[in-house]
Amino acid sequence: MKSSDLKRRSLVFSGIIILIAIIYIARLSHIQLISSDWSNYAAMLTEDRVRLYPDRGLFLDRNGELIVSNIASYDLLYKAKDAKELDTTAFAQLLGLEEEKLVKQLEKAAKYSKSKASVIVKQLNYLEYMNISKELYKYPGISSKTRSIRSNVAGVAGHLIGEYRETDRSDLDSDRFYKLGDYKGKSGLEAKYESELRGEHGARYHIVDIISNKKEIIEELDTMPKPGNDVTLTIDLELQRFAENLMEGKRGSVVAIEPSTGEILAMVSAPFYNADDLTGSKRGVVYDSLRTHPHKPLHNRAVRGTYRPGSIFKMVQGLIGLDEGVIKSHSIIECNREIIGCHGAHTADNLAQAITHSCNPYFREVMRRVVLQGEDANPLADASIGLEKWSERIKEFGFGTNLGGHLPGTRKGSVPSSEYYDGVYGKTHWGYSTIYSISIGEGELLTTPLQMANLACIIANRGSYVEPHAVRDIGGMGKPQNSYITHTISVDSHYFEPVIDAMQKVIEDESGTARRARVEGLKICGKTGTVQNKGKEDHSAFIAFAPRENPQIAISVYVEYSGHGGTWAAPIAGLLIEKYLTGEVNYEHRLDRILEFDLE
Repeated sequence: MKSSDLKRRSLVFSGIIILIAIIYIARLSHIQLISSDWSNYAAMLTEDRVRLYPDRGLFLDRNGELIVSNIASYDLLYKAKDAKELDTTAFAQLLGLEEEKLVKQLEKAAKYSKSKASVIVKQLNYLEYMNISKELYKYPGISSKTRSIRSNVAGVAGHLIGEYRETDRSDLDSDRFYKLGDYKGKSGLEAKYESELRGEHGARYHIVDIISNKKEIIEELDTMPKPGNDVTLTIDLELQRFAENLMEGKRGSVVAIEPSTGEILAMVSAPFYNADDLTGSKRGVVYDSLRTHPHKPLHNRAVRGTYRPGSIFKMVQGLIGLDEGVIKSHSIIECNREIIGCHGAHTADNLAQAITHSCNPYFREVMRRVVLQGEDANPLADASIGLEKWSERIKEFGFGTNLGGHLPGTRKGSVPSSEYYDGVYGKTHWGYSTIYSISIGEGELLTTPLQMANLACIIANRGSYVEPHAVRDIGGMGKPQNSYITHTISVDSHYFEPVIDAMQKVIEDESGTARRARVEGLKICGKTGTVQNKGKEDHSAFIAFAPRENPQIAISVYVEYSGHGGTWAAPIAGLLIEKYLTGEVNYEHRLDRILEFDLE
């Protein structure tokens, strides 16, 4: 074939390609620049997925009484493209906001999107929304959306149940379940059981145009939300209410446990707060006032407050002393007040008398015998060896542990060890004479009210405890896994009887330190503690269980800066025991006296 023919064919082929390209370019230009048919069609094929939120699980008490429910709140939304000639002055007055602040919120929403509605006011309650709803039609671009929030309808146990509030960046980064503006449990049981309470989202699908106007619903794609599981707590609502009533105006805590099961019957941290005040449009203001309050009402003293236990710790010393064989229940020790101060008219006691009289020299001597057992000829080294063994035995009683960690935020407290004192004084630079204040529950020993109530359970059970927990059932499936874990103390069970004898005398004997905890017809066993505060009023502490046989309740009461353990903590415990075991309180004069006491 001639080269001229090849050249002619090549030109024809190139021309065809160019012609086809021109036709396509012309057609695309027509579609993009002139015709709207294809752009409208594309827009109609855009899907928009709207999340449907599930009902959050409820909180109920051990008897099925409602504690926390869900109620409606209202968010106000702003769509900039619809907001023509919005009167911001009048709108700010309607909402009770500063106009400058409102304008900034509107500008921020418009900057985010002019065609999508953004929330500008969150969580208006029913009354707030009702007061403005009839006027909203006057403000173009403003709409409302209903959102479910939590309501503590029983008005109790705010510290235990915790807070449900808006997610933050860390929540979004750690769990794809949440989107910006969602809410979740952020503290307490609301946070611990978030995955069980929150349920599963549903979805509704729409076809929307390019400016997000909804055209139609794609029903075949819709999925319904799955509600969260209800959580039945172990607390007794009536007892919890009464305990909070008794602690009104005070600082301290109450923890009541069922000894045989480890179930929390009541848990109070005072001062407390109304959990519903931390929801709604005024949450920020209320939270700031609570956060800066000098008495720290947000602090859960029941599980996070660390205190010296005072004389209630003496029973632990006595039990270890019996088990170590350094004393017998009938061993008499002189009340030598030249070594350590004491109170009362006694001069020499056996174990039961020492617990009844709360004799300091007795238990100083008991611990000395436990710690200094001649393991090393050097008394300082001997103290170090003995204290290490002593510390491990104390931890058996739950001190220095989080007791299984079933309750959120639990602190361990502190059981001082040899290593601790080496760090303070230097190795072999301290001996028993340096540290003996811990023998009577003072010094560097720190416990929580939860641990104190657990000690009452151990004694009530004659040497064992079930890890304290506050949840009885989730979604009808029973307790959470590993809730019912039992620990047995290495102290022989028969050594508990003389201690229990003494605890009963503490309340029933005329010389006992907790006579104000007496309840006619009930055998209550208890022990007071008076915890020193240098330059300030003593803390009042008390633990008890009742009845003596087949105990149904064990309790700790701690009232800060209120004096002797038998003056305030003991009578509060007596009233709570009476209320729980009999269903009523017969001694109104005692109740009146407790309610009159106010630290505020």
